[in-house]
Amino acid sequence: MTIEDIQQEIIEEFSVFEDWMDKYAYLIELGNDLEPIDAKYKIDDNLIRGCQSRVWLHPEKDGDKILFEAESDAIIVKGLVALLLRVLSNRSPKEIIDADLHFIDDIGLKQHLSPTRSNGLLAMVKQMKLYALAYEKLSQQEG
Repeated sequence: MTIEDIQQEIIEEFSVFEDWMDKYAYLIELGNDLEPIDAKYKIDDNLIRGCQSRVWLHPEKDGDKILFEAESDAIIVKGLVALLLRVLSNRSPKEIIDADLHFIDDIGLKQHLSPTRSNGLLAMVKQMKLYALAYEKLSQQEG
């Protein structure tokens, strides 16, 4: 499944809900289903800067793909993290770098999140793309 396919799936899932309270409830449900990351990855180096709540993001290279694990101490943010992992984890650095994450706007997240949560979401996306850039550069140096 491509990044675009997954984004379309998410858009369809959220389109079922008319009311934003239902969409928030679904986000919370997604967050509750998120596997907690290993305690050894809950370190300052893995904290996302720019998030009001605490979000830990751990990347790991697996062949030519990057696997992300993440967790947050805020319930709605955990749901946002779960969506980003679903779209960007287990992808090549190039796929992550080139990804146009339009689902964020398409499901109305941008206009329904508080400014601090919106900034935090952007910070998470930025950090995932920075990891992808770093891994891509490493691969070029190794190859």
